[in-house]
Amino acid sequence: MSERKYDLLLVGAGLYNGVIAHCARRDGKSVLVIEKRPQIGGNLYCEEIEGIQVHRYGAHIFHTSDEEVWRFVTGLVPFNRFTNSPVANYKGEMYNLPFNMNTFRTLWNIRTPEEARAVIEEQRREITGEPQNLEEQAISLVGRDVYEKLVRGYTEKQWGRSCKDLPAFIIRRLPVRFTYDNNYFNDRHQGIPEDGYNALIEKLYEGCEIRTNTDYLEDKAGFNALADRIVYTGPIDQYYGGKLGWLAYRSLRFETEVLDTDNYQGVAVVNYTEREIPYTRIIEHKHFAFGQQEKTVITREYPAEYAEGMEPYYPVNDDANSALYQRYRALALEEPRVLFGGRLGEYSYYDMDKVVRRALDAYEEHFA
Repeated sequence: MSERKYDLLLVGAGLYNGVIAHCARRDGKSVLVIEKRPQIGGNLYCEEIEGIQVHRYGAHIFHTSDEEVWRFVTGLVPFNRFTNSPVANYKGEMYNLPFNMNTFRTLWNIRTPEEARAVIEEQRREITGEPQNLEEQAISLVGRDVYEKLVRGYTEKQWGRSCKDLPAFIIRRLPVRFTYDNNYFNDRHQGIPEDGYNALIEKLYEGCEIRTNTDYLEDKAGFNALADRIVYTGPIDQYYGGKLGWLAYRSLRFETEVLDTDNYQGVAVVNYTEREIPYTRIIEHKHFAFGQQEKTVITREYPAEYAEGMEPYYPVNDDANSALYQRYRALALEEPRVLFGGRLGEYSYYDMDKVVRRALDAYEEHFA
């Protein structure tokens, strides 16, 4: 007779496992959730400061054109109508993002799409033949001016190395719009939960047994014995103790500050695109919810080389790391009781709607 107590053991309490948890509880399955951090929610976790929902692990804006995904999340909690319209600051000059007619008007004092296309086309000719690095790739897409002011410094900070030393494939495309439209996303739907992401997370994990401050890898065999199936969303290389080698990640560091003003920068996100400023952007959290509080909270976001003990945010999907991941994936396929999912379990960067979609599909394939 099996001593297993739960149908599912979910390792990590982020968005991916939240979707699995919700579907499992809907179907009457018993679920144990183990989370290393002191709270659930993964990188979506928000902390309330001065009545403002502060995105503790970086800005998160939900956007999708997947109708089923949108119905799923909005069926759990109401979403607001926030539209992401970030601004770039280059040495005090302000430019709209994504690159659009407002950007080009400020850059070149032109007014029509035809004029903008002509400038970009002329500057793209600087690169002949196949681009050999990220710098050449970016110039071949958007020209020298946009690259120097809005791409180069930001990208070098993000990756911690020169654009000339980064492979071209990192920037396969740079969105350019020949319209006066500052909406960053092309998706049909976007917004943020009206009561913050914690409300969404709590709905997803409703009815589950949850153990926070618990490190699954300290007693993997013991925890696995508690459930019929396991969903693991931590780093796949850590699951195997790095026995094939360690995968590379980029990390982030955040500095959050309360300011005695009701409006610091007039927009939720300002990117700082010059190399000399060490942070990549400043988030003013109240603008995600159209807040009217007397004070404001800002967060400066600093890219960082990943080291043990830090949070791995971005997989470094170059050829060597992608090949190493495939070797780990081959090991994972030999474990029928364990499903590896999410950004870290699959060593791939996903937008939130894609995480929800992959989790919905994974549940239907493996557990329904």
